[in-house]
Amino acid sequence: MDGSPQVIRVSVGEAPIDPAALIAEVGRPDSGATVLFLGTVRDHSESVTGVTHLDYEVYVEQVAPKIREILDEAGERWPVLGAIVEHRSGTVDLGEASVAVVVSTAHRADAFAAAEYVIDQLKTRAPIWKKEHWPGGAEWSQGS
Repeated sequence: MDGSPQVIRVSVGEAPIDPAALIAEVGRPDSGATVLFLGTVRDHSESVTGVTHLDYEVYVEQVAPKIREILDEAGERWPVLGAIVEHRSGTVDLGEASVAVVVSTAHRADAFAAAEYVIDQLKTRAPIWKKEHWPGGAEWSQGS
């Protein structure tokens, strides 16, 4: 390791996600792998087609600490050099990124494993709810 401080950050809000900025933020000379996962709004779900946008609601006081806990767990399991989660709240339109997970490590296997762990845990444990909208209707959906 080069002695650089580890970057661990969580952000939840209405601002669009900038993937290039996230990759640059976790970049370090001793990192040989950076994995970026982007979850984007698609035009369908399991039960409906024609989705136009999603609305995300978050439990403001608990969401960042819960996601930070997940990032800390990933850091205990893999040699994470940097990890960031950004999740949108409010309205996210078709094609836009609603969540980003970026992880840097020295080796690719660790980066992939840590990023997969973070997104899987975030979807089941973070207090975030989404409502799918389509012409003529809307419904709350499971997972973030």
